[in-house]
Amino acid sequence: MELTPETEIRLRRIFKIFNHFMLALWRLGLAQYGNPTRLGGAVMVIKHKGRKTGLTRYAPVNYVEVGDEVYCTAGFGAKTHWYRNLLADPNVELWLPDGRWEGIAEDASEDENRVELLRKVLVASGFAGPLFGVNSRRMTDEQIEALIGPYRLVRIRKIAPVTGPGGPGDLAWVWPLATFLLLGVLLRRSRQKGARA
Repeated sequence: MELTPETEIRLRRIFKIFNHFMLALWRLGLAQYGNPTRLGGAVMVIKHKGRKTGLTRYAPVNYVEVGDEVYCTAGFGAKTHWYRNLLADPNVELWLPDGRWEGIAEDASEDENRVELLRKVLVASGFAGPLFGVNSRRMTDEQIEALIGPYRLVRIRKIAPVTGPGGPGDLAWVWPLATFLLLGVLLRRSRQKGARA
């Protein structure tokens, strides 16, 4: 599906909001509550470096695992920022439900199984595919093949585990601290009420 510039701008805004939400869940150690869902699909986070700044960047994307390889797609094509960053530096960290992994990314748009792989990623994308006007379950192989032009298929080979299952999220410490502070506030209120009685 060819997007008008106005539609692309709207979709980018929607994905920006959704991506911030998914990234917050992952960083707080709550990814299991938003992944996978029928609505949002199977979501992982790709931690990578900006090609111009060298700063750490995070890209929540839909994915499918095939053996030790993980596939995702750049729905906005070759101009997708995270995709261009991966081409510049293919060393990434994947945040998956089974833990975090070091990985090496590469463009797989010319893979001989690209149609089957892209279909699997699109099926796993939840609302994202239909939002782009793509019904991957009903599309023919020829229609999926036509998407390879504007979409880019990315393969990431898992190299080594960084953590065990689930993370932890780098902000998971917030929950114990918040619980401790809340208990302190509740205990103080209870004592103040007892002193007034």
